Amino acid sequence: MGSLVKYLLVLLVVAFGLWTLVSRLRGPDRGASGAAPRKPGAANPVEMVQCAHCGLHLAATDAVAEGSRLYCSDAHRRLGPVANPPA
Repeated sequence: MGSLVKYLLVLLVVAFGLWTLVSRLRGPDRGASGAAPRKPGAANPVEMVQCAHCGLHLAATDAVAEGSRLYCSDAHRRLGPVANPPA
C-alpha cells in the first residue's frame, strides 16, 4: 500500500510538470474563449493627415478642411498654406 501512494505521488508531480511545460509553450493566457487577449489601447487604425500650414500630423477626423487642404486649426486655415511646411 505504501509503494502505491509513492507511485501516485510521483505520477502527480510528473503530470503537473508536463501541464506547466505545455502551458508555457502555448504562450500567454488566452482566457476561456481561446482568443488572444486584446492589448490596452489597441483599436482600429486612424488615418493621419498633415497640416498644410505647420506640418503637424493629426487625425483626419480632427482636421479643418478648406478645399483639398487640411489644417490643424481654424487659425492656420485662415493663415493659409506654407510652401514647405516643417517636417
